[in-house]
Amino acid sequence: MSKILSLKGLLKEIDICRKLDKRIVFTNGCFDILHVGHVRYLAAAKAKGDILVVGLNSDQSIKSIKGEKRPLVCEAHRAEVIAGLECVDYVLVFYEPDPFNIIQAIMPDLLVKGGDWSEKTIIGADIVKADGGKVVTIPFVAGFSTSMIIQKIINRYG
Repeated sequence: MSKILSLKGLLKEIDICRKLDKRIVFTNGCFDILHVGHVRYLAAAKAKGDILVVGLNSDQSIKSIKGEKRPLVCEAHRAEVIAGLECVDYVLVFYEPDPFNIIQAIMPDLLVKGGDWSEKTIIGADIVKADGGKVVTIPFVAGFSTSMIIQKIINRYG
């Protein structure tokens, strides 16, 4: 079975996991040019619970956030790469500007974001906490970013 699911398929899987008393962790991001910072972050998120669900920004969502030149890797390929990580259980591509609707539908036990986000700016934190869940930030892995990789490529190869 593929780890890349529609919301309907994901909700069925989440229901099964909840019946087995599994703790659901949700995080989201663009993950354009996957790097070691991403991998460490996702592994740390998974370590907080039993099932890691990754909401992946669609191509259009990334363009609205990062500009017309991004993403460099299309959503289908980014989803496949993320799904290939052992620590990731499910991937859902979302097309809205933010993951609020997914978070509301899933109501994870833990909502995880990087340490570069303050809790008050984490989308969905309020509803997760109101439902009895927790919001966790994982320390930012300094020195790794897609933007830095892009700049390094430009500097070396023009």
